Amino acid sequence: MIRLLLIIIIALLVGTGLSLGLAYDLGYIRVSLGNYMIETNFWVGLGLIIVLVAVSVFLISSLKRLRHSTGMMAGWVTRGKERRARRRTTQGLLALAEGNWNRARKLLANSAANADTPLINYLSAAHAAFETNDHAGADELLRKAFESTPGSSMAVGLTQAQLQLASNQLEQALATLLRLRKESPHHPFVLKLLKNTYLRLEDWRELARLIPELRKRNVLTEAELSDLERQAWHNLLEKAAKDCEHQKQDDPQASLERLTRVWDELPKSLRRDEHTIRDYARLLTHLGDEAQAESLIRKILQNNWSDELVNLYGRIEGNQPEEQLLLAEQWLKDRPNNPALLLALGRLSLRNELWGKAREYFETSLKLRRDRETLAELSRLNAHMGHEEASLKLMMQGLEADNGLPRLPMPRA
Repeated sequence: MIRLLLIIIIALLVGTGLSLGLAYDLGYIRVSLGNYMIETNFWVGLGLIIVLVAVSVFLISSLKRLRHSTGMMAGWVTRGKERRARRRTTQGLLALAEGNWNRARKLLANSAANADTPLINYLSAAHAAFETNDHAGADELLRKAFESTPGSSMAVGLTQAQLQLASNQLEQALATLLRLRKESPHHPFVLKLLKNTYLRLEDWRELARLIPELRKRNVLTEAELSDLERQAWHNLLEKAAKDCEHQKQDDPQASLERLTRVWDELPKSLRRDEHTIRDYARLLTHLGDEAQAESLIRKILQNNWSDELVNLYGRIEGNQPEEQLLLAEQWLKDRPNNPALLLALGRLSLRNELWGKAREYFETSLKLRRDRETLAELSRLNAHMGHEEASLKLMMQGLEADNGLPRLPMPRA
Protein backbone atom coordinates (compact mmCIF):
# COMPACT_ATOMS: atom_id res chain seq x y z
CA MET A 1 0.00 0.00 0.00
CA ILE A 2 2.78 2.41 0.95
CA ARG A 3 4.77 1.45 -2.20
CA LEU A 4 1.76 2.15 -4.42
CA LEU A 5 1.25 5.52 -2.72
CA LEU A 6 4.91 6.45 -3.33
CA ILE A 7 4.62 5.51 -7.04
CA ILE A 8 1.53 7.70 -7.43
CA ILE A 9 3.22 10.68 -5.72
CA ILE A 10 6.34 10.30 -7.94
CA ALA A 11 4.18 10.05 -11.08
CA LEU A 12 2.31 13.24 -10.09
CA LEU A 13 5.56 15.10 -9.48
CA VAL A 14 7.03 13.95 -12.84
CA GLY A 15 3.81 14.88 -14.66
CA THR A 16 3.74 18.28 -13.01
CA GLY A 17 7.37 18.86 -13.94
CA LEU A 18 6.78 17.89 -17.55
CA SER A 19 3.69 20.12 -17.87
CA LEU A 20 5.66 23.07 -16.49
CA GLY A 21 8.55 22.27 -18.82
CA LEU A 22 6.32 22.08 -21.85
CA ALA A 23 4.78 25.45 -20.96
CA TYR A 24 8.25 26.93 -20.86
CA ASP A 25 9.84 27.40 -24.26
CA LEU A 26 13.39 26.01 -24.18
CA GLY A 27 14.01 26.61 -27.90
CA TYR A 28 14.45 24.00 -30.63
CA ILE A 29 16.82 21.30 -31.85
CA ARG A 30 18.29 21.38 -35.37
CA VAL A 31 20.14 18.42 -36.93
CA SER A 32 21.90 18.86 -40.30
CA LEU A 33 22.93 15.74 -42.29
CA GLY A 34 24.25 16.42 -45.80
CA ASN A 35 21.51 18.19 -47.78
CA TYR A 36 18.95 17.27 -45.20
CA MET A 37 18.02 19.22 -42.09
CA ILE A 38 15.76 18.22 -39.23
CA GLU A 39 14.43 20.88 -36.92
CA THR A 40 12.05 20.23 -34.02
CA ASN A 41 10.91 21.50 -30.67
CA PHE A 42 13.27 20.72 -27.80
CA TRP A 43 10.75 18.55 -25.98
CA VAL A 44 9.86 16.58 -29.09
CA GLY A 45 13.54 16.05 -29.81
CA LEU A 46 14.14 14.91 -26.25
CA GLY A 47 11.27 12.46 -26.59
CA LEU A 48 12.72 11.09 -29.82
CA ILE A 49 16.12 10.62 -28.19
CA ILE A 50 14.54 8.81 -25.27
CA VAL A 51 12.61 6.53 -27.66
CA LEU A 52 15.81 5.87 -29.67
CA VAL A 53 17.74 4.92 -26.53
CA ALA A 54 14.90 2.68 -25.36
CA VAL A 55 14.75 0.88 -28.74
CA SER A 56 18.55 0.42 -28.72
CA VAL A 57 18.49 -1.05 -25.21
CA PHE A 58 15.66 -3.36 -26.22
CA LEU A 59 17.50 -4.58 -29.32
CA ILE A 60 20.75 -5.23 -27.41
CA SER A 61 18.86 -7.12 -24.71
CA SER A 62 17.05 -9.16 -27.34
CA LEU A 63 20.35 -10.10 -29.06
CA LYS A 64 21.84 -11.20 -25.73
CA ARG A 65 18.85 -13.36 -24.96
CA LEU A 66 19.00 -14.88 -28.45
CA ARG A 67 22.70 -15.69 -28.09
CA HIS A 68 22.15 -17.22 -24.66
CA SER A 69 19.31 -19.37 -25.95
CA THR A 70 21.51 -20.48 -28.89
CA GLY A 71 24.25 -21.44 -26.44
CA MET A 72 21.75 -23.36 -24.37
CA MET A 73 20.57 -25.14 -27.51
CA ALA A 74 24.14 -26.02 -28.49
CA GLY A 75 24.84 -27.29 -24.98
CA TRP A 76 21.71 -29.36 -25.08
CA VAL A 77 22.72 -30.85 -28.44
CA THR A 78 26.26 -31.58 -27.12
CA ARG A 79 24.94 -33.26 -24.00
CA GLY A 80 22.63 -35.33 -26.17
CA LYS A 81 25.58 -36.50 -28.26
CA GLU A 82 27.55 -37.38 -25.14
CA ARG A 83 24.63 -39.39 -23.74
CA ARG A 84 24.31 -41.31 -27.01
CA ALA A 85 28.07 -41.89 -27.10
CA ARG A 86 28.04 -43.32 -23.56
CA ARG A 87 25.12 -45.58 -24.44
CA ARG A 88 26.78 -46.81 -27.63
CA THR A 89 30.10 -47.30 -25.85
CA THR A 90 28.40 -49.54 -23.30
CA GLN A 91 26.68 -51.47 -26.07
CA GLY A 92 29.96 -51.77 -27.94
CA LEU A 93 31.82 -53.12 -24.92
CA LEU A 94 29.06 -55.67 -24.33
CA ALA A 95 29.28 -56.75 -27.98
CA LEU A 96 33.07 -57.05 -27.60
CA ALA A 97 32.68 -59.26 -24.53
CA GLU A 98 30.17 -61.42 -26.42
CA GLY A 99 32.50 -61.82 -29.42
CA ASN A 100 30.29 -59.82 -31.80
CA TRP A 101 33.32 -58.18 -33.40
CA ASN A 102 31.71 -56.25 -36.27
CA ARG A 103 28.99 -54.70 -34.10
CA ALA A 104 31.51 -53.88 -31.37
CA ARG A 105 33.86 -52.18 -33.81
CA LYS A 106 31.08 -50.10 -35.37
CA LEU A 107 29.59 -48.93 -32.06
CA LEU A 108 32.90 -48.18 -30.39
CA ALA A 109 34.56 -46.42 -33.33
CA ASN A 110 31.51 -44.30 -34.23
CA SER A 111 30.96 -43.12 -30.65
CA ALA A 112 34.63 -42.44 -29.89
CA ALA A 113 34.58 -38.76 -30.96
CA ASN A 114 31.92 -37.88 -28.34
CA ALA A 115 32.88 -40.43 -25.69
CA ASP A 116 34.28 -39.50 -22.29
CA THR A 117 37.23 -41.86 -22.86
CA PRO A 118 37.94 -42.03 -26.61
CA LEU A 119 41.16 -43.96 -25.95
CA ILE A 120 39.20 -46.91 -24.55
CA ASN A 121 36.81 -46.80 -27.51
CA TYR A 122 39.57 -46.84 -30.11
CA LEU A 123 41.66 -49.52 -28.35
CA SER A 124 38.63 -51.79 -27.96
CA ALA A 125 37.58 -51.15 -31.57
CA ALA A 126 41.13 -52.05 -32.69
CA HIS A 127 40.85 -55.34 -30.82
CA ALA A 128 37.52 -56.05 -32.54
CA ALA A 129 39.03 -55.21 -35.95
CA PHE A 130 41.94 -57.54 -35.26
CA GLU A 131 39.56 -60.38 -34.46
CA THR A 132 38.01 -59.98 -37.92
CA ASN A 133 41.52 -60.21 -39.46
CA ASP A 134 41.40 -56.57 -40.54
CA HIS A 135 44.94 -55.78 -39.43
CA ALA A 136 45.14 -52.57 -41.45
CA GLY A 137 41.93 -51.35 -39.82
CA ALA A 138 43.29 -52.23 -36.40
CA ASP A 139 46.45 -50.20 -37.10
CA GLU A 140 44.35 -47.21 -38.19
CA LEU A 141 42.25 -47.38 -35.02
CA LEU A 142 45.41 -47.56 -32.93
CA ARG A 143 46.67 -44.44 -34.67
CA LYS A 144 43.42 -42.65 -33.81
CA ALA A 145 43.73 -43.85 -30.22
CA PHE A 146 47.20 -42.33 -30.00
CA GLU A 147 45.99 -39.01 -31.45
CA SER A 148 42.88 -38.89 -29.25
CA THR A 149 44.63 -38.80 -25.87
CA PRO A 150 47.93 -37.15 -24.94
CA GLY A 151 50.28 -39.46 -23.04
CA SER A 152 48.72 -42.64 -24.43
CA SER A 153 51.86 -43.94 -26.14
CA MET A 154 52.44 -46.74 -23.64
CA ALA A 155 48.83 -47.98 -23.64
CA VAL A 156 48.60 -47.91 -27.44
CA GLY A 157 52.01 -49.54 -27.84
CA LEU A 158 51.20 -52.38 -25.43
CA THR A 159 47.93 -53.07 -27.23
CA GLN A 160 49.73 -53.07 -30.57
CA ALA A 161 52.40 -55.46 -29.28
CA GLN A 162 49.77 -57.87 -27.93
CA LEU A 163 47.92 -57.88 -31.24
CA GLN A 164 51.19 -58.45 -33.12
CA LEU A 165 52.05 -61.37 -30.86
CA ALA A 166 48.59 -62.84 -31.31
CA SER A 167 48.99 -62.68 -35.10
CA ASN A 168 52.48 -64.21 -34.89
CA GLN A 169 54.16 -61.01 -36.13
CA LEU A 170 57.08 -61.65 -33.82
CA GLU A 171 59.65 -59.34 -35.40
CA GLN A 172 57.16 -56.43 -35.44
CA ALA A 173 56.18 -57.14 -31.84
CA LEU A 174 59.83 -57.14 -30.82
CA ALA A 175 60.41 -53.76 -32.50
CA THR A 176 57.34 -52.30 -30.75
CA LEU A 177 58.39 -53.64 -27.34
CA LEU A 178 61.99 -52.44 -27.68
CA ARG A 179 60.66 -48.95 -28.46
CA LEU A 180 58.41 -49.09 -25.40
CA ARG A 181 61.29 -50.27 -23.23
CA LYS A 182 63.28 -47.20 -24.25
CA GLU A 183 60.38 -45.06 -23.00
CA SER A 184 59.97 -47.04 -19.77
CA PRO A 185 62.94 -49.39 -19.11
CA HIS A 186 61.43 -51.02 -16.01
CA HIS A 187 57.78 -51.37 -17.04
CA PRO A 188 56.77 -54.86 -15.76
CA PHE A 189 54.29 -55.65 -18.53
CA VAL A 190 56.72 -54.58 -21.25
CA LEU A 191 59.34 -56.88 -19.71
CA LYS A 192 56.86 -59.77 -19.55
CA LEU A 193 55.84 -59.37 -23.19
CA LEU A 194 59.52 -59.15 -24.16
CA LYS A 195 60.11 -62.43 -22.34
CA ASN A 196 57.28 -64.07 -24.27
CA THR A 197 58.61 -62.68 -27.56
CA TYR A 198 62.17 -63.90 -26.99
CA LEU A 199 60.81 -67.33 -26.04
CA ARG A 200 58.81 -67.61 -29.24
CA LEU A 201 61.71 -66.32 -31.33
CA GLU A 202 64.00 -68.76 -29.48
CA ASP A 203 66.43 -65.90 -28.92
CA TRP A 204 68.06 -67.52 -25.90
CA ARG A 205 70.91 -65.02 -25.63
CA GLU A 206 68.62 -62.01 -25.28
CA LEU A 207 66.33 -63.94 -22.96
CA ALA A 208 69.28 -64.78 -20.72
CA ARG A 209 70.21 -61.09 -20.62
CA LEU A 210 66.63 -60.13 -19.73
CA ILE A 211 66.24 -62.56 -16.81
CA PRO A 212 68.16 -60.48 -14.21
CA GLU A 213 65.80 -57.53 -14.91
CA LEU A 214 62.76 -59.84 -14.68
CA ARG A 215 64.01 -61.03 -11.30
CA LYS A 216 64.74 -57.50 -10.08
CA ARG A 217 61.24 -56.26 -11.00
CA ASN A 218 59.46 -59.38 -9.62
CA VAL A 219 57.80 -59.97 -12.98
CA LEU A 220 57.67 -63.76 -12.38
CA THR A 221 57.86 -66.02 -9.35
CA GLU A 222 61.28 -67.31 -8.35
CA ALA A 223 60.33 -70.85 -9.42
CA GLU A 224 59.26 -69.59 -12.87
CA LEU A 225 62.44 -67.55 -13.21
CA SER A 226 64.62 -70.52 -12.26
CA ASP A 227 62.95 -72.73 -14.87
CA LEU A 228 63.22 -69.99 -17.48
CA GLU A 229 66.87 -69.36 -16.69
CA ARG A 230 67.66 -73.07 -16.86
CA GLN A 231 65.84 -73.36 -20.19
CA ALA A 232 67.65 -70.38 -21.70
CA TRP A 233 71.13 -71.51 -20.71
CA HIS A 234 70.41 -75.14 -21.60
CA ASN A 235 69.61 -74.04 -25.15
CA LEU A 236 72.67 -71.81 -25.27
CA LEU A 237 74.83 -74.80 -24.26
CA GLU A 238 73.09 -76.97 -26.89
CA LYS A 239 73.69 -74.36 -29.59
CA ALA A 240 77.35 -73.98 -28.63
CA ALA A 241 77.76 -77.77 -28.69
CA LYS A 242 76.26 -77.94 -32.20
CA ASP A 243 78.65 -75.24 -33.37
CA CYS A 244 81.56 -77.22 -31.91
CA GLU A 245 80.31 -80.40 -33.59
CA HIS A 246 80.22 -78.66 -36.99
CA GLN A 247 83.75 -77.40 -36.38
CA LYS A 248 84.94 -80.90 -35.52
CA GLN A 249 83.52 -82.24 -38.76
CA ASP A 250 85.83 -79.88 -40.62
CA ASP A 251 88.70 -80.13 -38.14
CA PRO A 252 88.81 -83.13 -35.75
CA GLN A 253 91.35 -81.28 -33.60
CA ALA A 254 89.12 -78.24 -33.11
CA SER A 255 88.71 -77.13 -29.51
CA LEU A 256 85.50 -76.88 -27.52
CA GLU A 257 86.10 -73.22 -26.74
CA ARG A 258 82.59 -72.10 -27.67
CA LEU A 259 80.99 -74.59 -25.32
CA THR A 260 83.35 -73.91 -22.43
CA ARG A 261 82.92 -70.14 -22.91
CA VAL A 262 79.16 -70.46 -22.49
CA TRP A 263 79.74 -72.58 -19.37
CA ASP A 264 81.98 -69.84 -17.95
CA GLU A 265 79.21 -67.27 -18.59
CA LEU A 266 76.64 -69.25 -16.60
CA PRO A 267 75.25 -67.60 -13.45
CA LYS A 268 76.76 -69.06 -10.27
CA SER A 269 73.44 -70.61 -9.24
CA LEU A 270 73.28 -72.64 -12.47
CA ARG A 271 76.86 -73.81 -12.19
CA ARG A 272 75.75 -75.57 -9.03
CA ASP A 273 72.50 -76.82 -10.57
CA GLU A 274 72.31 -80.60 -10.92
CA HIS A 275 70.38 -80.59 -14.20
CA THR A 276 72.63 -77.99 -15.85
CA ILE A 277 75.79 -79.82 -14.80
CA ARG A 278 74.33 -83.06 -16.18
CA ASP A 279 73.51 -81.41 -19.51
CA TYR A 280 76.98 -79.87 -19.81
CA ALA A 281 78.73 -83.12 -18.92
CA ARG A 282 76.66 -85.03 -21.49
CA LEU A 283 77.53 -82.49 -24.16
CA LEU A 284 81.23 -82.79 -23.31
CA THR A 285 80.97 -86.57 -23.50
CA HIS A 286 79.14 -86.44 -26.82
CA LEU A 287 81.89 -84.21 -28.23
CA GLY A 288 84.58 -86.64 -27.06
CA ASP A 289 85.92 -84.79 -24.02
CA GLU A 290 84.94 -87.38 -21.41
CA ALA A 291 87.97 -86.55 -19.28
CA GLN A 292 86.73 -82.99 -18.67
CA ALA A 293 83.23 -84.30 -17.97
CA GLU A 294 84.59 -86.81 -15.44
CA SER A 295 86.66 -84.15 -13.73
CA LEU A 296 83.70 -81.79 -13.46
CA ILE A 297 81.32 -84.38 -12.00
CA ARG A 298 83.96 -85.63 -9.56
CA LYS A 299 84.42 -82.12 -8.17
CA ILE A 300 80.68 -81.59 -7.84
CA LEU A 301 80.02 -84.93 -6.14
CA GLN A 302 82.71 -84.34 -3.54
CA ASN A 303 80.71 -81.37 -2.20
CA ASN A 304 77.12 -81.87 -3.45
CA TRP A 305 75.82 -85.43 -3.79
CA SER A 306 73.42 -86.29 -6.61
CA ASP A 307 72.17 -89.75 -7.61
CA GLU A 308 71.64 -88.51 -11.15
CA LEU A 309 75.20 -87.25 -11.45
CA VAL A 310 76.70 -90.39 -9.95
CA ASN A 311 74.77 -92.41 -12.53
CA LEU A 312 76.34 -90.27 -15.25
CA TYR A 313 79.74 -90.64 -13.58
CA GLY A 314 79.49 -94.42 -13.99
CA ARG A 315 78.85 -94.00 -17.72
CA ILE A 316 81.86 -91.73 -18.40
CA GLU A 317 85.27 -93.04 -19.34
CA GLY A 318 87.92 -90.88 -17.75
CA ASN A 319 91.64 -90.94 -18.40
CA GLN A 320 92.24 -93.22 -15.41
CA PRO A 321 89.44 -95.79 -14.92
CA GLU A 322 91.23 -97.35 -11.93
CA GLU A 323 91.20 -94.06 -10.02
CA GLN A 324 87.56 -93.56 -10.93
CA LEU A 325 86.68 -96.90 -9.37
CA LEU A 326 88.78 -96.26 -6.25
CA LEU A 327 87.20 -92.85 -5.75
CA ALA A 328 83.68 -94.24 -6.13
CA GLU A 329 84.48 -96.98 -3.61
CA GLN A 330 85.52 -94.26 -1.17
CA TRP A 331 82.08 -92.68 -1.63
CA LEU A 332 80.51 -96.07 -0.87
CA LYS A 333 81.87 -95.91 2.67
CA ASP A 334 79.59 -92.97 3.40
CA ARG A 335 76.67 -94.33 1.31
CA PRO A 336 76.76 -98.12 1.55
CA ASN A 337 73.11 -98.58 0.61
CA ASN A 338 72.87 -96.19 -2.32
CA PRO A 339 71.57 -98.16 -5.36
CA ALA A 340 72.61 -95.44 -7.85
CA LEU A 341 76.20 -95.50 -6.56
CA LEU A 342 76.28 -99.33 -6.62
CA LEU A 343 75.11 -99.28 -10.24
CA ALA A 344 77.87 -96.80 -11.11
CA LEU A 345 80.42 -99.00 -9.28
CA GLY A 346 79.29 -101.99 -11.31
CA ARG A 347 79.86 -100.09 -14.54
CA LEU A 348 83.25 -98.78 -13.39
CA SER A 349 84.20 -102.35 -12.47
CA LEU A 350 83.28 -103.44 -16.00
CA ARG A 351 85.44 -100.67 -17.39
CA ASN A 352 88.31 -102.12 -15.34
CA GLU A 353 87.34 -105.65 -16.52
CA LEU A 354 86.50 -106.80 -12.99
CA TRP A 355 83.57 -109.01 -14.02
CA GLY A 356 82.87 -110.70 -10.70
CA LYS A 357 82.98 -107.44 -8.76
CA ALA A 358 80.70 -105.77 -11.31
CA ARG A 359 78.17 -108.59 -10.93
CA GLU A 360 78.21 -108.25 -7.14
CA TYR A 361 77.61 -104.50 -7.33
CA PHE A 362 74.71 -104.96 -9.78
CA GLU A 363 73.09 -107.65 -7.64
CA THR A 364 73.43 -105.58 -4.45
CA SER A 365 71.92 -102.55 -6.21
CA LEU A 366 68.98 -104.70 -7.39
CA LYS A 367 68.30 -105.93 -3.87
CA LEU A 368 68.00 -102.33 -2.70
CA ARG A 369 65.92 -101.14 -5.66
CA ARG A 370 64.34 -102.99 -8.58
CA ASP A 371 65.50 -100.77 -11.42
CA ARG A 372 65.19 -101.74 -15.10
CA GLU A 373 68.54 -100.09 -15.91
CA THR A 374 70.29 -102.27 -13.36
CA LEU A 375 68.34 -105.33 -14.55
CA ALA A 376 69.52 -104.66 -18.10
CA GLU A 377 73.16 -104.29 -17.04
CA LEU A 378 73.14 -107.49 -14.97
CA SER A 379 71.31 -109.41 -17.69
CA ARG A 380 73.85 -108.32 -20.30
CA LEU A 381 76.76 -109.25 -18.01
CA ASN A 382 75.31 -112.70 -17.24
CA ALA A 383 74.82 -113.37 -20.94
CA HIS A 384 78.47 -112.56 -21.70
CA MET A 385 79.64 -114.64 -18.73
CA GLY A 386 77.75 -117.68 -20.07
CA HIS A 387 74.89 -117.56 -17.55
CA GLU A 388 72.16 -117.54 -20.19
CA GLU A 389 69.41 -118.82 -17.90
CA ALA A 390 70.03 -116.10 -15.30
CA SER A 391 70.27 -113.53 -18.05
CA LEU A 392 66.98 -114.64 -19.57
CA LYS A 393 65.26 -114.61 -16.18
CA LEU A 394 66.39 -111.03 -15.57
CA MET A 395 65.27 -109.98 -19.02
CA MET A 396 61.82 -111.44 -18.33
CA GLN A 397 61.66 -109.60 -15.01
CA GLY A 398 62.54 -106.39 -16.78
CA LEU A 399 59.87 -106.92 -19.45
CA GLU A 400 57.25 -107.66 -16.79
CA ALA A 401 58.17 -104.53 -14.85
CA ASP A 402 58.26 -102.32 -17.95
CA ASN A 403 54.85 -103.45 -19.15
CA GLY A 404 53.12 -103.61 -15.77
CA LEU A 405 51.97 -107.24 -16.24
CA PRO A 406 49.52 -108.48 -13.59
CA ARG A 407 50.20 -111.57 -11.47
CA LEU A 408 48.53 -114.50 -13.27
CA PRO A 409 48.79 -118.30 -13.06
CA MET A 410 51.36 -119.69 -15.49
CA PRO A 411 52.03 -123.28 -16.67
CA ARG A 412 55.07 -125.04 -15.21
CA ALA A 413 57.78 -126.06 -17.61
